Amino acid sequence: MTELRFASPSTVAPVRDRADNAANLLEGGSVSAHTFKAVFRGHPSGVAVITAHDESRPVALTASSVSSVNVDPALLIFSVSGQSSATPVISSVATIVVHMLDADDLAIAQLGARSGVDRFADASSWARLATGEPVYAGARAWVRCAIVSRMEAGGSIVIAARALQAHIERDIEPGDHGNALVYHNRSWHRLSDESRLE
Repeated sequence: MTELRFASPSTVAPVRDRADNAANLLEGGSVSAHTFKAVFRGHPSGVAVITAHDESRPVALTASSVSSVNVDPALLIFSVSGQSSATPVISSVATIVVHMLDADDLAIAQLGARSGVDRFADASSWARLATGEPVYAGARAWVRCAIVSRMEAGGSIVIAARALQAHIERDIEPGDHGNALVYHNRSWHRLSDESRLE
């Protein structure tokens, strides 16, 4: 049996104080949407496509917010916009697939980012796992995950997920750029030897 341990009052009080301080800071307002976008325009991100399926349809969306959180257990985190047509499905299912893309997968990234299209119209470009989730053919790597936590954050939902199964189509050596796909300042980029600083 797992022993449950509860925080002592002396531990809880400083945490509560920090939370109260953070709430007080928020009362002073926040940076404008324009400034916040400008900050992140200069911050490059890796590119992933997240797929899921409920009883009605498969869905997909492109995300630049995927990050590893922990190795053991293997956990990742990402956010989805409440405005995406895929969000109701992704935020309600038990499992999803996160495709980690490289520059060879640009078409998949663009497809997931495009609105108003059937992202699964080309039946030759994807298949279902035995567990039912849709997977795009040829993606550099994918991870099938169980969603373990959801949190509403403004107009988005932050999702934490535990990796259950992984497949690597194109592995890379440690220290190699691996033809990585990066989203930066509203455009797609490929990492290369020329982009390496050291």
